[in-house]
Formats: sequence, structure tokens, C-alpha cells
Amino acid sequence: MLLKILIAVVFLAMLTSLAAGAGFLLRDGGASRRLLVSLKLRVALAATLLALLLYGFYAGNLA
Repeated sequence: MLLKILIAVVFLAMLTSLAAGAGFLLRDGGASRRLLVSLKLRVALAATLLALLLYGFYAGNLA
């Protein structure tokens, strides 16, 4: 159960980072460093989400 909650939290954090990146792109025109930081965070969250999903399927918690 904890794994599913953690997956949901990471997914929501990814969506939040995506929305923030879109806002930075519209507000700054892509000229600021905030857009790059948002992208890096989103990539790290995606890797974390993938690792959690692979662990869940491997351990049999998500089957």
C-alpha cells in the first residue's frame, strides 16, 4: 500500500513540475535558468517513478 502511495506522490510531483515548467516557459520565454531546473527535476522524478514501478512489478506488489 505504501508503494502505491509513493508512486502517486511522485507522479503528482511530476505533474507539478510540468506545470511549473510550462509557466516558466510562458513567463520568461525560456530565457531563464528556472526552466532548466524544472526539466532536470522532472527527469529525476521520471527515473524515480520508473524505478518504483519496476520494483513494484518485480516484487509482485503491483501485479
